[in-house]
Amino acid sequence: MTLPTFGTLATAMVTPFHSDGTVDYRQAAKLAKKVVDDGCDAVLVSGTTGESPTTHQPEKAELIRTVKAAVGKRAIVFAGACSNDTAHAARMAEGAQEAGADGLLVSAPYYNRPSQEGLYRHCLEVVKATDLPIMLYDIPGRTGLAFADETIDALAKVDQIVALKDATGNVERAAERMERTGLDYYSGDDGLNFAFLTHGATGVISVVSHVRAAYYRKMIQAVQSGDLALGRHLTSVLRPLVKAIMGGGQGAVMAKHALVLAGILDQPTVRLPLVPEPQEKVRKLQEIMSELGLC
Repeated sequence: MTLPTFGTLATAMVTPFHSDGTVDYRQAAKLAKKVVDDGCDAVLVSGTTGESPTTHQPEKAELIRTVKAAVGKRAIVFAGACSNDTAHAARMAEGAQEAGADGLLVSAPYYNRPSQEGLYRHCLEVVKATDLPIMLYDIPGRTGLAFADETIDALAKVDQIVALKDATGNVERAAERMERTGLDYYSGDDGLNFAFLTHGATGVISVVSHVRAAYYRKMIQAVQSGDLALGRHLTSVLRPLVKAIMGGGQGAVMAKHALVLAGILDQPTVRLPLVPEPQEKVRKLQEIMSELGLC
């Protein structure tokens, strides 16, 4: 069986920082190795969870090189090329390829909210910048612009565009898109991973997998083998942790707090405009992680 271009379980990895705000590449290598050891076959760097709006091109390139060196051939390493400036997104794509990325994640432009024709042409320009495989990213809650079905259908005909990460929350429409386009399809919402998988998704791109990748690997295997009872059980076990990380505060920030509580990162430093979460949220997260034996 041919493996999907972007694997079946990816961690949308945080970018570790030193206390002074500089990138901690040693911790990035450690973290990437850990999530792969725990069951991930792909790692996404410089996505939303990686604080890509506040990291710069030299840092992005070094992160790719660092993670590639850490995981070797055991996992696919792909990188975000997301911007509301098409020329900038294309340069990000070029830089990612030069640094050794295996693929790219491309979202709709945010804030300026172009038409669907503008969105289509934006994606084509990023495609033309490299020969890397592309995963589209539909997350209208952050970008303010959803991919229309007609735009997805047109982009699915482009050879380099092979996958779509869906964070729309609409499982029914996702299932229709899977059938219609033939794209490899990924859940981009930890709370809906099981639902997406049972509707035919190729895999999941997860934040909670920073600390629970093994459970998501078991969930994927359970669905593939038809053991839906086990999949439901794993979903139930994970639900409090998913709510604490993804619903208890800003996801990237809460993921860093979880990694510190688990003894994986040294500190939860983030760059403005993100700030650490209040202690009461961190304490609640700690209680849940303690119950699960994670800290």
